[in-house]
Amino acid sequence: MSGIYIHIPFCKQACHYCDFHFSTSLKKKDAMVKALVREIELRKHESKGEMVETIYFGGGTPSLLEVPEIEGLIRTIYDQYEVVAHAEITLEANPDDLSNNRIAELSESPISRLSIGIQSFFEEDLKLMNRAHTAEEAKNCIGEAKKYFDNISIDLIYGIPGMENDRWIKNINKALSFDLPHISSYALTVEPKTALAAFIKKGIVEAVDDDRAQEQFYLLCDRLKAEGFVNYELSNFGKPGFFSKNNTAYWQGKNYLGIGPSAHSFNGQKRGWNIRNNHKYIAAIEKGGLPIEYEALSTIDRYNEYVMTGLRTIWGVSLQKVENDFGRSYRQYLEQQAVKYIDRRLLFLDEDTLLTTKKGKFLADGIASDLFMLNLS
Repeated sequence: MSGIYIHIPFCKQACHYCDFHFSTSLKKKDAMVKALVREIELRKHESKGEMVETIYFGGGTPSLLEVPEIEGLIRTIYDQYEVVAHAEITLEANPDDLSNNRIAELSESPISRLSIGIQSFFEEDLKLMNRAHTAEEAKNCIGEAKKYFDNISIDLIYGIPGMENDRWIKNINKALSFDLPHISSYALTVEPKTALAAFIKKGIVEAVDDDRAQEQFYLLCDRLKAEGFVNYELSNFGKPGFFSKNNTAYWQGKNYLGIGPSAHSFNGQKRGWNIRNNHKYIAAIEKGGLPIEYEALSTIDRYNEYVMTGLRTIWGVSLQKVENDFGRSYRQYLEQQAVKYIDRRLLFLDEDTLLTTKKGKFLADGIASDLFMLNLS
C-alpha cells in the first residue's frame, strides 16, 4: 500500500465551482471523527502488511479539524498499520484557518506538508468563486507557514471568467515571490449542478473560455520551468525533491486506501468508493459496517486507466509495460491509435515510452480517451 487518504467532509461555505462531497454544518463533526477512526481500524486487513508511505488529509476542508483530532487520526493509522519512517503527511488547509497560532500548533504535530488552497491572490477572483478567505489572508498565511514548514504547496486556478492573461501572470509572479517548492494549478471547470454552472446559464457570469485557459496553462508552464519547477503531472509542478509523494503514487497506479464519505480506494485489481452521505456513512460505521461499493476492473479498464494516468505525467506510457501487463494486442492497438497524434506533434516516442509534447500536454485527457480500448471484438 502506498498511501491512506482521509476525506474530511466539512467546509465553512460552498465554493461556487466545487462538486466535491462536503457539508457546511459541523454538527456531526465529532461523530464523523469517531467514524473515521473506526473505519481506519476496520480496514486494517486491506493493507496486507504493506507499508504506508503517505497520509493525506483532503476534503472538504481538513483544516477545520482541531489539531488534537488530526493527531488522533494519525495515531490510529500508526497503531493499526505499518508506516515508513518519515512518511509524507499532508494537510489541505484554507488560508482563513491558518492563523499564526494554528500554524505553530500544526508544526508541533506529525504533519510534514501543507497544501494551501490559495486559488488566486486577487479579491475579485476569490469573490467570484465564493472563497472564504481574502487575498490578504492568502499572502499572510504563506509567509507565516514558511517560518515553520519547508514542504509547502499552494493551489492556483486559471481560466477564471474575467481573468485576463496579465492578471494570471501577476498571480504566478506573486506565488513565485514566496519561493515555494510546489505549486498545483487547475483549469476552472464548470461542473453540473454547481452554483457556477447556474450563474453562467443565467448570464450572471461569463462562460469559461477554453482557449484562454489553454493560453494560461502554457504561460504557467513556461514561467515555472524557468524557475526550476518540473511539471511532473499535468496539474502539478515541483522543485526536485519536492514532488508530492501522494500525487506521484496515484499517477503511477500504486495502491491507496480512502477513508471517509465519498473517498475512493484502489488495489490494482478493483476500485472502491464510500457512500457520499455523512449521516449514512456514520450510521453504517457505528453498526460495524463498511458503506463501500466495489468495482472489479477488467483488463480493458486497467489498460485504459494506465494510459490516462501515464499520459498526464513525465513518466509517460511504456509500450513494453502495456505488452507485459495487458498483451501484445493492446500494444499494437495503442501504437496504431497513437500514430495520428504523433503526426500532429501532440505525442512523441522516447524509445519505448509514449509522451505528450508541450503542445499536447494540455490535451492529454482528450488524447488518452481516444487511445482507450473500447471493444476487442
